[in-house]
Amino acid sequence: SGGAYGADKAGGAFDLVRFVQQPQVVARIVSAVFALIVFACLVGDGYMSRPEDPQLFCIFNHNEDACRYGIGIGVLAFLACIFFFMVDVYFPQISNTTDRKYLVLADLGFSGLWTFLWFIGFCFLTNQWSWTQAEDVYIGADSARAAITFSFFSIFSW
Repeated sequence: SGGAYGADKAGGAFDLVRFVQQPQVVARIVSAVFALIVFACLVGDGYMSRPEDPQLFCIFNHNEDACRYGIGIGVLAFLACIFFFMVDVYFPQISNTTDRKYLVLADLGFSGLWTFLWFIGFCFLTNQWSWTQAEDVYIGADSARAAITFSFFSIFSW
């Protein structure tokens, strides 16, 4: 049935199985999981302290900006995935083709921007990890590597 901007005509019944099988919904779920992994790894194990100094520092070469950047884009990407997921749910109910067009363009623009930001994040975290001293990381190395890895995967999922 011919619809506008990739959806059926407004007013049809919601089919959960058909909805979940759509490629953009699958990509959005995967992107949300990757973002959750990145910011959870950085919040959980991205900061540590030395036994003699209780001051917390970022395990990425003591660069607080690296941890903040990873957490920031991870949280915002996760929230954006939830927002665009809800847009995907209500998209078939939107009858105005102009509104549909703007939503599709916003999704496309945001996805392009976030692909770029994930690429910057991957490069930044990888660079800072390469300069990190091994004696500065007691625990959290696996979480740091996971944040880098899923930042890389997020480039392609967005």
